[in-house]
Amino acid sequence: MSVASKQAPLLIERQGSIAIVTFNRPDVHNAMNPETICRLADAWEEINAAADIRVAVITGAGDRTFCSGGDLGTALPILTGAREPEDEWDRRLAEDPDLAGRATLKGVDMDKPVIAAINGNCLAGGMELALGCHLRIAAEGSRFALPEPKHGLIPFGGALVRLPRQVPQVRAMEILLTGDFFSAADALEFGLLNRVVAKDQVLPAAIALAERIASNGPLAVSEIIRVVNKASGRPFDDAFEIETQGMKKIMVSADAREGPAAFIAKRVPVFKGC
Repeated sequence: MSVASKQAPLLIERQGSIAIVTFNRPDVHNAMNPETICRLADAWEEINAAADIRVAVITGAGDRTFCSGGDLGTALPILTGAREPEDEWDRRLAEDPDLAGRATLKGVDMDKPVIAAINGNCLAGGMELALGCHLRIAAEGSRFALPEPKHGLIPFGGALVRLPRQVPQVRAMEILLTGDFFSAADALEFGLLNRVVAKDQVLPAAIALAERIASNGPLAVSEIIRVVNKASGRPFDDAFEIETQGMKKIMVSADAREGPAAFIAKRVPVFKGC
């Protein structure tokens, strides 16, 4: 897959079977300009298609901000029509506004786990992206908010749908309607985070979690994600049928034979994803 230069607003690096995606605009709180949005939407597509990538981790450069959302001076004016496109990234976003949603995993069927390593403030589209990740680890002192209504806007990167499904309705509505900040401790209490760690441990903790997942059968991991997503909100009978079909799909795989055989032989399984 393509890897951007160190000067690019989004970096993609590999650590074994793990892809590490980094917002790289720390001087502007890792706000997503049109280039960042386009590159991130492309990155998710490439990661999803890459057979040798099993887990993705996304984080932000610097120690202050994970991502502050869409750049109010460059990206948002393109989406509202207040600014004319000036380069290829502007034109791509103007011609395909859904890129903004795909960047925050809205409507994207990721069959690879995505872990958010939240190393600071997580705001607006940045928080919407975090809501779209399967797992989330945040640094102590991180703050969260969806401040869009303070700017006369609404969240449109998935938060209006995802947040009320991830926390109690009254919590979701307070977060959405006030736009106020809340702490990492609050986010953990609400159930929005897996854990809160020291700032210098955020990325190592996320990578360690990614490595544990990457050692599992990739077909099983992908199917777990698919079944959970498809069964969510369905009546029990329909949801159980989706689960049963997932079981049938996995049971005929080579990985399903390899796992038990390795356990009996007391060796590490060699999963091939087939």
